[in-house]
This record gives sequence, C-alpha cells and structure tokens, in this order.
Amino acid sequence: MNEALDLNKIREKITQLDQQLLALFAERRALTLNVAKSKAHLIRPVRDQQREQELLIRLITQGKKLGLDAHYVTSVFQTIIEDSVLNQQAYLQTLANPNIQEPSVSVAFLGDKGSYSYLASHRYFSRRAAKIIESGCQSFAEIMQQVESGSVDYGMLPIENTSSGSINEVYDVLQHTNLSIVGEITQPIEHCLLTAVNTKLNKIKTIYAHGQPFAQCSNFLDKQSDIRIEYCESTADAMAKVYQLQDESVAVIGSEEGGNLYQLQALEKQIANQIENHSRFILVARKPIEVAEQIPAKTTLIIATGQKPGALVECLLVLKNKGINMCKLESRPIQGRPWEEMFYVDVEANLKHLALQEAISQITEQTNFIKILGCYPIEHISPTSVPSSALI
Repeated sequence: MNEALDLNKIREKITQLDQQLLALFAERRALTLNVAKSKAHLIRPVRDQQREQELLIRLITQGKKLGLDAHYVTSVFQTIIEDSVLNQQAYLQTLANPNIQEPSVSVAFLGDKGSYSYLASHRYFSRRAAKIIESGCQSFAEIMQQVESGSVDYGMLPIENTSSGSINEVYDVLQHTNLSIVGEITQPIEHCLLTAVNTKLNKIKTIYAHGQPFAQCSNFLDKQSDIRIEYCESTADAMAKVYQLQDESVAVIGSEEGGNLYQLQALEKQIANQIENHSRFILVARKPIEVAEQIPAKTTLIIATGQKPGALVECLLVLKNKGINMCKLESRPIQGRPWEEMFYVDVEANLKHLALQEAISQITEQTNFIKILGCYPIEHISPTSVPSSALI
C-alpha cells in the first residue's frame, strides 16, 4: 500500500512538472513571435543557423551538467526551434497577405476524417486559422472543382512520397487549372495495420486501403499469405469500412492517429517499406499569394519545350547560370499530343527576386509554353546540425 501511495505521489509530481513545462513552452513561443514582430520590416532571413547551433551546443553543455543525455537535449530543442521558425514564418505571411486573414478556412481534401490528407490539412492550418471547415472529396478532380467554384477556400493535394514517388494523377490535374499553389507541408506517413477488434495477424484475410499505402507497404504485404486486397477511394473510406464490419478477419492500412478517430487499434506498426516515409502535400487556392522576403520560397513552373534537341537542357542551364537551385523535375505526357511532355519544375527562389524573373524571361524564349503554378513558403525545416564532438 505504501509503495502504491508513493507511486501516486510521484505521478502527481510528474503531472505538475508537465503542466509547468507546457506553460514554459507557451511563454517561449510567445517570445519568439515577439522576435518576428520586431524584425518584420527587416529583410533578414527568419533563421540564423549559426546562432541556432551555438544555442544547441550551449544547451547540451548545460544539460550534461544536469545529467541529461546530449541526444535527448538536441532532439527536444530541434523540435522547439522548428516550431519557432514555422510560427514566425506564419506570422510574417499574415503581414505579407493582409487580405486573406480569416478566423476560419474551408479546405477540400481526399477522403474523410482520418485520411492522411485530413491530417495534413489540420496540421497546416493549426498555425493559421482558429477553425477549419472540412470538405472530404472522393477524387483529386473533385478537390480542384470545389476550389475553382469557390465552394471552399483551399484544396490539399498529395504530390509525392519518399517511398512510392510522384503522384501522377495530381500532376495531370494541375495541367488544366487556373488555381495557384500557395503552400506546402510534409507529413510523416506512419503506416500501421489497424483492426476494429482484438485479433491476430494470422487471422487477417482481407486488407482495405488506398492504392498509395498498398504500394508503400508492398514488402510487408508480400510476406502475408492468403490475404485479399480491397482498394478504396481513400484511407478514410477504408478505415470507416473496417470499423463498420467489426470483423476479426479484416484490417486496414492507415495511420494510428487517423485510426483513433474510428476507434481502431494498431495490430502491426511501422509496416512501410521505408521507416522514414513522408508525403509532400501542396495547398491550392484561387489566387496567388505574396511570400515575405524573410522566408525561404519555392516556385513551381510548367514548361513545354517541344521536340527540339537539347531544349530542356538549355532551360535548366538558365537556372544554373542564375544560381537558382532546382529541387524537383517531373515529366508528364501532354494529353492529346502523343510523345510530347510537360515538365514540372520546382525551384528554391522567390518569384519577386530579379534572378528568377530574368530566368523565366529567358526560358520563355526557349519554350512553346510556360506557366507559373505558384510561389509559396518552404515549409520543411531542416534540423540544425550539431558537431559530433558536442554529443560525446
């Protein structure tokens, strides 16, 4: 009994400390936003990675004196720094685009609650809007139609995955739209095998999932025998189906976070081919946005060079000569024109910068068609590096 009382007291103390930590995290976040406000009119990058590195080294040294592991301190404060940078970027974007500040936003995404697109939408707007009005769709074309018609403000579209590659259907619908890309977010994809009831893996006879998760979990699925695959329009549809069936012989591939919304439990975790599995999503809207000069920006172009020898190489050399980094190149066939292709190009540059404007002007002279799909903030925040000597 005394041991139980002591354990309860320890847990109460931990709970109190957790509450204090949350209050301190909130206070720190408020201070970093004040930093953003103080330099809002200065054309200086939000990030100062040398200062971040110095901060981490100092914190690691202090942590060691307190008996804390260097890797633990690094991981915690890398997450804090990422949150700080993203919040500062979101604040600066509100200043750059005062006409689109809304207390609530409506977003169209693939599937229903629990889908990866649903989770990406909520994660993206958690820093930007007090309320999200959800609109689940059954296809990428439906998402685009809802945004184009004004039924919703934004559309969230998965564009590529680190395991299964580019999502060609999304690239194809981008060929025929006047919408602009206004944002991006990278969402961790943590595939699990989810069930509605307690069961065992050898009892599973049917697995429901969207096509993308199947491709990303092929190694796991190849090891299973006598299992029937059922394709669904979205991960959310698959989870809803399994919840309705309440059958020990059926399962669904999806995220544990999404499964919780359907009262599903994880039978097997980390079943993706790659443990580090991420999907990049783009956000589309009817009008383009301005990207604050202090924020790293990405611009997406579509170009068609025609069947001229070396035409694409010449376009890419223009980017190289202007010192512009190309971070993505994707080719897709032009519908109705056999053997001709459109090229989607992502570059790390702000459309307002002179170098990119000059590059676009030169590329225009060498192409049959060029279109700017959008300029938007780079959302991925690379962790601040720490010298290995500091971690020892």
